[in-house]
Amino acid sequence: MLTKLKEQVQLWLVGEARIAHSLGLTPNKVSGVGIIFALLSTISYWQWKVQPTLFLILAPLFLLVSGFCDALDGVLARHFSATSTFGGFLDSLLDRYTDAMVFAGIILGGLSQISWGLLALTGSLLVSYCRARAEAAGVKMETVGLMERAERIIIIIIASFLTLAWNEALQWGIVLLAVLTNLTVLQRAIYFRKASQKEPKIGVV
Repeated sequence: MLTKLKEQVQLWLVGEARIAHSLGLTPNKVSGVGIIFALLSTISYWQWKVQPTLFLILAPLFLLVSGFCDALDGVLARHFSATSTFGGFLDSLLDRYTDAMVFAGIILGGLSQISWGLLALTGSLLVSYCRARAEAAGVKMETVGLMERAERIIIIIIASFLTLAWNEALQWGIVLLAVLTNLTVLQRAIYFRKASQKEPKIGVV
């Protein structure tokens, strides 16, 4: 859904990309910074009971910075001709690690029931897998479905801040993600089936 705003977001980030480029940062380096902030977010969720208010503010802020880096590395690559097959692979790989780590931190920190957390994690990873598998078969999957990565990050961030006033906010945010991510997987499966029927050459090997 929010992916439809990607072009506008990319325009907003051109200035930041120029600054990053002038500092000698490459897309892969920015991706590396992003995974570091994702790890800091994970640790903050996991250890939130040490300093509840502080860590429940830091965790979503770190995640937000990680998401910013994820957006910036793509803009940096495109505007300064630094795109590469490996760079795209690495970016996608680190995104999956980020998703897995953050959900693990939330679960280990007791901010979500294990069953709902695992269901949300599974759904999130499968949403991304559906896109990768479908596009490998020639079916464009971007913008298909309710819960793409941007939406998932935003829900976690908002629910995290709400937890400061309502203890169960993040738990219910995870429940929402568990339901909507798996619904998105179903949406993408149906979309792929219809698209594959239109193009007989697009099939599952």
